[in-house]
Amino acid sequence: MIWTTVFVVASFALYIGIAIAARVRTTDEFYVAGHHVPPLFNGMATAADWMSAASFLSMAGLIAFSGYDGSVFLMGWTGGYVLLALLLAPYLRRFGKFTVPDFIGDRYYSDTARVVAVICAIFISFTYIAGQMQGVGIAFSRFLEIPVEAGVVIGGLVVLMYAGLGGMKGITYTQVAQYCVMIFAYMTPAIFISMQLTGSPIPQLGLIGDASDGTPLLVKLDGMLTELGFNEYTDGSKGMFDVFAITLALMAGTAGLPHVIIRFFTVPKASDARKSAGWALLFIAILYTTAPAVAVFARMNFIETVNDSVYDQSLVVEGEQATPDWFHRWESTGLLGVEDKNGDGRVQYTADPETNEVTTLNRDIFVLANPEIADLPGWVIGLVVAGGIAAALSTAAGLLLVISSSISHDLCKKVLMPDMSEKRELLIARLSAAGAVGIAMLAGIYPPGFVASVVALAFGLAAASFFPAILLGIFWKRATREGAIAGMSTGLAVTAAYILVYKIFGWVPNNAEHWFLGVSPEGFGTIGMMISFVVSVSVSLMTPAPPKDVQDMVERIRLP
Repeated sequence: MIWTTVFVVASFALYIGIAIAARVRTTDEFYVAGHHVPPLFNGMATAADWMSAASFLSMAGLIAFSGYDGSVFLMGWTGGYVLLALLLAPYLRRFGKFTVPDFIGDRYYSDTARVVAVICAIFISFTYIAGQMQGVGIAFSRFLEIPVEAGVVIGGLVVLMYAGLGGMKGITYTQVAQYCVMIFAYMTPAIFISMQLTGSPIPQLGLIGDASDGTPLLVKLDGMLTELGFNEYTDGSKGMFDVFAITLALMAGTAGLPHVIIRFFTVPKASDARKSAGWALLFIAILYTTAPAVAVFARMNFIETVNDSVYDQSLVVEGEQATPDWFHRWESTGLLGVEDKNGDGRVQYTADPETNEVTTLNRDIFVLANPEIADLPGWVIGLVVAGGIAAALSTAAGLLLVISSSISHDLCKKVLMPDMSEKRELLIARLSAAGAVGIAMLAGIYPPGFVASVVALAFGLAAASFFPAILLGIFWKRATREGAIAGMSTGLAVTAAYILVYKIFGWVPNNAEHWFLGVSPEGFGTIGMMISFVVSVSVSLMTPAPPKDVQDMVERIRLP
């Protein structure tokens, strides 16, 4: 706990210090850092902004349990940056405004379209931020031994301090520091554990290497899982169309996320936006190519240290394995639990719910627990906690800025109070950020599902609302305001309704037999996106063409 406290306090002090040094006094600096961020730094900040608690805390846990099926997250989230770099980023930078609703409002010559975009941005951001604050709470709960609720509140106040003081300028340079913290925190235990299990200091090679007994690591894990009644790790169980739908929803969602897009407004010129996307993809790839290895290491170590171990250490006799200390420590958080169903004093971990005695196992704990499972030094555990919190806070800050700018700039300045002063706009932006933090804390304390699942839903909402409107707005001059409004509204409503019915309220059983066309809630953003495209195009063709000055603007932002 001492090392954890040291790393967490030191990192918080660093973030707040950067924010104080980078505090802003103009809306240009608050919203887009004055358009002065170099591509390298912007790529690093973008990677930190986007690699949220879902990437750091939850993705390896998801892959650890879903195996091959978890590849949809790797393909979707990284493939989205290719879409972003090629189709959106440079054109949006040429547009030269502050936010995504800014683009929607001006491109579709309508305050109504702007307000719909504001609603979409806020809806998506709050869905996304719930996962970040939950991740912060989990980290604080286990390692600083305080309630999840208190951890969420502390994290929220730290984010508010550096986001409110420094705006995008402060957030950008804080995220550069957070990227360094999180990538060092993620790679250090991965390297140690890879050397323990395979002898390779490169986790990516360890994943495809041999275990200490000479058996290929993945073959060994497949054997362990099938022996316990689970599916083979290297076989997928999802339907092909569902895999396609989830991957495409994550790709389009990445390209349509407002807190990611806004980062490309911060660079000096359009060519720098494309360079930033390239740097971001490189920085993201370091973690994303390591995550599958971390997942395999965690699943193997968990099985080997927990299955058939003696739960009560006082009953251990020579030659028997006791349930490890880390298990009991995580059990106290409520995120891990057992029930001795057969009364033999041992822990049975099987696929059969009748005999499986691990009754509670939160997937989000695996990255945080991995160093403890592998019995690594205390300073490594502390570093991982600081990295997990950095991942959650970096994304939360970007999301808060989207919410803040949507309310202060797009709603108040552009629609409700066009004559208000810059000073007043800046004040409203900071007050909006404070209000958003309060709601985000509640979302973190009462989140709908585990972290990566919640975040995946936010990507679906972005894919179904923003992506079609932005893509058509750039590449189709005939797209009209009526088409954009109808498309965004329909896409968001249909996708949100599907998620609510299956995922949040559970009114319909959440399984493949009951899904529409066999598409899960995480992949329904693809269906919502297709509906949005069809509605946007159909309504646009039935309504008058955009004014000539708008069509000229579309031509202008596409010029080389």
